[in-house]
Amino acid sequence: MASARQWIEGDETAKQFLTRVLSERPFLPLPPPLHRIPLRAGNVVEIVGPSPSSKTRILIQAAINCILPKAWKGINYGGLERLVMFIDLDCRFDVLSLSQSLKQRIIKENGNDVGHKLNKVDDSPIGSKDVHAEYDEELFAVSMRRFLYIRCYDSFEFLATLKTMHFQLQKEKEAHGTGVYLLMIDSIGAFYWMDRASPSIPPGRINSILYINTYFGS
Repeated sequence: MASARQWIEGDETAKQFLTRVLSERPFLPLPPPLHRIPLRAGNVVEIVGPSPSSKTRILIQAAINCILPKAWKGINYGGLERLVMFIDLDCRFDVLSLSQSLKQRIIKENGNDVGHKLNKVDDSPIGSKDVHAEYDEELFAVSMRRFLYIRCYDSFEFLATLKTMHFQLQKEKEAHGTGVYLLMIDSIGAFYWMDRASPSIPPGRINSILYINTYFGS
């Protein structure tokens, strides 16, 4: 009660207010290409666009900048060295694409030529005699372990994942020593039309809080 009275009776300038708010909830240092968005912890960003507009590619690039370390063996990678959790609802996420993009980024930061394409068979640069000389395998493995992948095949699996999310995040924090920095969902409306056509879901409860509470409890 005393703290509430102090808040009501408080008197501060705009500068003092902004200083206090920004120190309590500072902006998140987001990885590129999301670094221009002024976000704080708990904010949500929705990336929309037609099918071939590279929405998933944007998520992959942001994930790579998040899971890479800031520096490794004297080389600056500019990453955040934090965990990313990717929830795949479309069931079309290509882990190989993430792997190739991460390798290309490591090769680029090492100062090697990345203009060549990657071989689709052995995932090594065409014309390279030894792929091990092109990128740091230890760095690649450490970074990939920070990418947490979950695939859901229907709304019930997705809602069950959300229901146990707190436990899962706590488990990963204990295992890695740091919490999940970015939570990505691709795509949030994947099951909408399937749910609308399902006779087992009551009308008007699709994608609603009431729908979640009905099947999994509040």
